[in-house]
Amino acid sequence: MTASSSSPLSPAAWEQRYQEGTPRWDLGHPAPAFQALLASADAPRTGSALVLGAGRGHDAILFAQQGFNVTAVDFAPSAIQALGAQAQAKDLSLQLLERDIFDLVPEFSGQFDYAIEHTCFCAIDPALRPAYVELVANLLAPNGDLLAVFFTHRRQGGPPFGTTPTEVRQLFEPHFEVVSLEPVANSVPSRSGEEYFGRLRRR
Repeated sequence: MTASSSSPLSPAAWEQRYQEGTPRWDLGHPAPAFQALLASADAPRTGSALVLGAGRGHDAILFAQQGFNVTAVDFAPSAIQALGAQAQAKDLSLQLLERDIFDLVPEFSGQFDYAIEHTCFCAIDPALRPAYVELVANLLAPNGDLLAVFFTHRRQGGPPFGTTPTEVRQLFEPHFEVVSLEPVANSVPSRSGEEYFGRLRRR
């Protein structure tokens, strides 16, 4: 399901963005919503976690530091290389996959307790969102959780392509119980009012 090589959503286009400098979607640190979750009384138990579209891996590193067994996937070579270097510098062991997320099944079907989503859902063609939902459901073990930061901006075009809480519920509820879906209270200033955090459990 990879976009054509001339598409702004193709692996080559994303790789070029990484090579040209700091992408605007890269905060340079983990998503505040994940930091808050892992420091809270509702923090998930450690387990196997798949970070989708991991980029340079700030979220992947955070979960690994908290004791999760992390697999991080991205199809941009520069992103995976940067993530590997960061993990090595912090003496962390992660499984790194330079792959298209849609190529993960059936090889990794049912293998993860958690899927971690931040700036992947908003970066794919919106027409692929139903396929994304099925993919995540297939990758998770029964009762596994999707921990997700959804970008809910209302600007036209993309990437990033915005969504709404209503769309998230409509897309995911056939396969997931929406445990929580709430506005992020501690977004970085440039994303204030434009993020929702969701905890969705595979049915």
